[in-house]
Amino acid sequence: MASSISDLMGGEDRQIISTGNTELDKKIADGLPLESLTLIEGENDTGKSVLTQQIIWGAMKQGLSVDLFTTESTSKSFIKQMESMSLDISEYFAWGYLKVFPLHVVGFEWKKEEMVGILAHLITHIQKSKSQVIIVDSLTLFTEYAETDSILTFFTNCKSLVDHGKTILVTLHTYAFEEDTLVRIRSICDAHLNMKKALVGDKYVMVMEVVKVRGARKTTGNLVSFEVHPGYGMKIIPMSFAKV
Repeated sequence: MASSISDLMGGEDRQIISTGNTELDKKIADGLPLESLTLIEGENDTGKSVLTQQIIWGAMKQGLSVDLFTTESTSKSFIKQMESMSLDISEYFAWGYLKVFPLHVVGFEWKKEEMVGILAHLITHIQKSKSQVIIVDSLTLFTEYAETDSILTFFTNCKSLVDHGKTILVTLHTYAFEEDTLVRIRSICDAHLNMKKALVGDKYVMVMEVVKVRGARKTTGNLVSFEVHPGYGMKIIPMSFAKV
């Protein structure tokens, strides 16, 4: 066990968030830029949450504090998921450098009346938070209740917070949004990662396409394929074997 948080936190003075996975970083210009807004989109089970977990790990190792707003898991299940990838964040969580806010409360009815303004409340919470890195995984649950204008306003407000020092990552399911809305969301974001599945032999693997990263050179269209192995984590698969 670490004797203090200083033993845990790397505290590196860098302008990017490393994922903690060297091969993955190479595909996204050594990492995602700090003080940026990143969109991670894809269909079900394409690795969006896995990727955010890897980014959280990289942020923790660099001495950055993280708020995770999740509709995908509880605090306990999230820590277990990280442990299954050999990413033990339990002490960071205990020290308060990682805060998990489950948004899908059991027994809570997601009605339009309750949901009106929730994205604005989320922005207010992010604004008041002392954490440098904010992750929303995922925004999809809100789409049934929020108007398109509210969703676009949310992203615009995120961009404003980025200009004031926050680093924000948002995941969403492609199917839940109209194409016109997606185009507008993508244009607001500084970085855009698209998650897919590919067939390698007789099994499917996850594929990340780097559509854009602000300030990076020669990254657009970069592809990296990977599997997730319990007890090991992400394992990069040579792209030449994958068929998207």
